[in-house]
Amino acid sequence: MNVNPKRFLSDLHALRQIGASGVGKGVVRPAFSEMDIAARDWLCTKLSEIGLTPYVDPVGNTFGLAQGKSILIGSHTDTQPEGGWLDGALGVVCGLELARATVEAGGPAISVVSFQDEEGRFGVTTGSAIWAGTLPLEQADNLTDAEGISFLNARNRMPNRAKEFLDPNIFSGFIECHIEQGPWLHEAAEKIGVVTDIVGIRDCTITFDGEQNHAGTTPMHRRKDAFQALSQFSQKINQRFQNVVVPSTVWTTGHVDLHPNAHSVVPGRCSFSMQWRDGDIARLDRMEKIIRETADDVAAAMDMQVTFGPVLGIKPTSMDNNIQAELCYAAENICPGKWQKMTSGALHDAANVSSLMPTAMLFVPSINGISHDFAEDTDETDLITGLQVLAKTIQQLQILKI
Repeated sequence: MNVNPKRFLSDLHALRQIGASGVGKGVVRPAFSEMDIAARDWLCTKLSEIGLTPYVDPVGNTFGLAQGKSILIGSHTDTQPEGGWLDGALGVVCGLELARATVEAGGPAISVVSFQDEEGRFGVTTGSAIWAGTLPLEQADNLTDAEGISFLNARNRMPNRAKEFLDPNIFSGFIECHIEQGPWLHEAAEKIGVVTDIVGIRDCTITFDGEQNHAGTTPMHRRKDAFQALSQFSQKINQRFQNVVVPSTVWTTGHVDLHPNAHSVVPGRCSFSMQWRDGDIARLDRMEKIIRETADDVAAAMDMQVTFGPVLGIKPTSMDNNIQAELCYAAENICPGKWQKMTSGALHDAANVSSLMPTAMLFVPSINGISHDFAEDTDETDLITGLQVLAKTIQQLQILKI
């Protein structure tokens, strides 16, 4: 099996043009947007050209199916509202090139996937979570994005969807290649990260309801300012987490919605996202308890109401030891001494798929650790190295019949 680096890079750059932001290599291709659907149409055309059968499941997960039992390779092609050109797309185009190369070589069989809504417009890795059975479709359909559009309405925009989900037993395993989205490989001048496990993540929306009032005539001591409740919560949560978290633990408020969001009005309502990540389930549980207690304390102290949305997330996940071993062997063969084993601090579709079949991941460096931004980039020689390590791994899996 001989992969073609030039063809691989050409496909990556062609995909980048669909939803190109006009700022550097940035891409704007949120799930179910016009550009997201166009990218999936482009992928289906490419899959058909190499002899794979396109299959779009009821929620938009887009597969290219080889005949018989096959190894599944891919990631996602949707992006953040201000996304990079490689986040997810790298893994899908790696799958496309590897499938093409194996068709030319007469095997082994490789299928390709681009999961839907990995970036969380509606939930947390929504498409793969539904396929894996961790998120019931009925529950997912009631999820809404920041503009109030439901997942059901969004997925109904996609044409040519099948009525049934694929049986995961048609695949022997899943490998996802991804940019690291962190600084460690770049700072160590290493080429490959073999993922040992993926941290757990939890995410919910918290809403403080205070009292909307005139910003000029309402004395400070009389205010029930919902934004100030968020400010108090943020300060207290940092203090209360200190004796619970470890250096690798992270938590983020990434979205804030103020009502009525006007210059001269004391905000009466503040809704915000709260997300926390760690590799230990017990610590995630403890953090959730602290989050709820802290929000309740702030609401009581400021005479407000607080409500919590559903908590979405994925538990910490270990990657398959056998495929890991072959990734390590391939990395040492392709770039000796320039790779490491590592934990993924970012969430990936692989975490969901691991409940269905043996699953593994590898990383390539992110320049300056930047991702989820138009500035996201990776040296093209590192992209090719990732592809070559994958190709070597596939060959080893075939030889060992894993």
